[in-house]
Order: sequence, then structure tokens, then C-alpha cells
Amino acid sequence: MNDVKYWVALNRVPQLGPVRFRRLEAHFGELGNAWDAGLADLRAAGIEDRPAREILAARDRVDPMSEMVRLEKAGVEALTWNHPRYPRLLKEIHDPPPLLYVKGDIQPGDERALAVVGTRGPTTYGREVASTLATGLATSGICIISGLARGIDGIAHKAAIESGGRTIAVVANGLDMVYPKEHTLLSQQIQDQGAVVSEYPLGVRPDPKSFPRRNRLISGMSLGTLVIEAAEGSGARWTVYHALDQDREVFCVPGSIFSPASRFTNRMIKEGAKLVSDCGDVLEELNLEELNQTAVARQGELPLYLNIGDSGDPEEMSLLDHLGEEPLHIDDLGRNAGLPITSVSSLLTMLELKGMVKQVGCMHYVRTREVAPAYGG
Repeated sequence: MNDVKYWVALNRVPQLGPVRFRRLEAHFGELGNAWDAGLADLRAAGIEDRPAREILAARDRVDPMSEMVRLEKAGVEALTWNHPRYPRLLKEIHDPPPLLYVKGDIQPGDERALAVVGTRGPTTYGREVASTLATGLATSGICIISGLARGIDGIAHKAAIESGGRTIAVVANGLDMVYPKEHTLLSQQIQDQGAVVSEYPLGVRPDPKSFPRRNRLISGMSLGTLVIEAAEGSGARWTVYHALDQDREVFCVPGSIFSPASRFTNRMIKEGAKLVSDCGDVLEELNLEELNQTAVARQGELPLYLNIGDSGDPEEMSLLDHLGEEPLHIDDLGRNAGLPITSVSSLLTMLELKGMVKQVGCMHYVRTREVAPAYGG
């Protein structure tokens, strides 16, 4: 598309969002005509006086061709919403970004995507659940979409990469920088097995106000949103609200009633979000059960079943040592193990997900001999 440079230049103009871009496109056809238009023509296109004057002023400081050269040097591609590789699901939301900046490669199969989000400060339980579910989903052929943030986001991206799957990071800054800086290597790995995308031009630094807006892209590019752990004030709640507004599915992992990190997820489950205990719950709800067979077929590449004799976590193994075939109340288990009730509750939830313990009555648990699927099947 020859006029991409004008889309890029106009995207530098403050107050030119999706609505005004549509007005310009509808009135002028080619945005090169909009870039060269006078004030009267811009007003005739439905652009109010202030943003129209900002377009005129932008011509003195923005050179369309120089913008394209800058993108090329940064290894960034600009996709307009008319481009065939612009994500179809994103284009369906009511306010898609006119321009999407991409480092990496967006593939058609990435439409089978799930947003995996949560707190920046996960518990041990949250970290394990995020890694386990993201690994299983990525192995099943689901593209994992998240926000490159610390905590659950980074864990989900890493799990997808390590399992050989696809992953896309949606960020709230220009693609000539990485935020947070400690995810610089992770960002490059994501580009190698997916893409890092943004609606913000090069040079735009992350701002607290940008993250809720960024989250609408995370949910908008996905068939559904899975929240691993989130407190009531977590930024992940914005992704959920956007998903609901976009008529996309919402999934939540249950957590301890004593854990602040699970208060939002537990509340959303009560309000109708799909409870997730394994990957099969997600695939079934999205009518992608056939992908679960892909995971089963790859059993030799990734363990589909967790070894009942080894949870992989020292605290979990210590707790298991105090459980047998006789039911034991959670309070007694905590006293015997010398652990606070909040820790015991989180550990038990993780062990239940792994099929290593089960609840038999009100707050009573036993150790199970069953080997449970890690993610459906």
C-alpha cells in the first residue's frame, strides 16, 4: 500500500483516533489526500477544528518518508487495518487501532489465540499454574497473547516459547524500546516465535494511562481471556472488562479464599466466568477440542501427565509428607507441617490441580494415588 507512510505520519497527530481515521478514509479515500488537504477540506471530512489544525501543524515536524525509514531501521512493520495480515479478531472490536506496529511475524494461525494475564506479583501457586496452563495451551496450538509485563505475563510468554509454541506480546510503548528492561531478551525470543505489537509510534514511552488502553488489544486479538491470579485492584481487570465488552470469553483460575491475589478471579467466577482447572476447560469452551488431541499426540515432546511421586516443588512435597489416605483437616495439616493457613491453602489448590490431593468433605484432604492429566485429554 503506497500510502502507508501517510497513515504512519497521521498516527503522530494527537487526537486522531479510530473514529477520525475512519472519517478521513471515508472522505478522502487515500490518506495521502488527507495529509495534503487544507483546513476547509479537513472540516468537510468531519474533523473538528483543533485536530484539523494539528494535522496542518504536523506537516512542519513530521516527514512521512523519514518515518518509514525510521521504522525500517528499527525492524518494525506498520500494518493498517486494511492490510490482509492485520489481525481479523482485532478488526472486529469497536475501536481497533488504525495502525498496528509489528516486530516479528503475525501468522494466520495466530487467530487461535488466548490472552493469559494476571498479577505482576504472583504467588508460587500462580507461577506454577501460569506455566502449566500456558505450556499446555501452546503445545495444543493456541497462540498465547499477553502484555510482556513482570509476573504472569512474562511467565506465560516464556512457557509458550519453551514449549515451541506461538506467542504475541502487546505493549504500551513504541517498539524501539522494551519495558520492562529486564524483558529485553524475552522480547527478542517472542519476536522469533511470534511478534511484539503496539499501537503506539516509535519513541512513545510507557505511561500508566496507556496500559488499560493497551489491554483492549490483548483481549481484542484473542478468542478469550484467561486470568491466572489478580487482586481486586489488578490491571488485569481491565483486560477482563474489555473482553466482556468485546463479547469474548472470560476464564479464571480459582485460588485460595485467603489469598488477596485471587480475590478478583474468585469474584469473577461467582459472576459467571468459566472456572479453569486444566487446558481442556478452555479448549472445550472455545470449541477447539481437536487441539487437545494435538497435545496428546505430542506426549513424547511434553509430559502430559504429572508424576504423582514428585510435584517438582519442595513446599508441596513437604506438605504431601503429612497427608495420607485418612482425611485431614486443613488446620491440622497446617499445624503438622508448620505452615500458615494461607500457604497451606495455596499449596493444596496447586496439588489438587496436579491431581495429587483431593478434598473429601469440608476442608478435609487426602493424598491420592491417581495420576491426573496436566491439561485435559
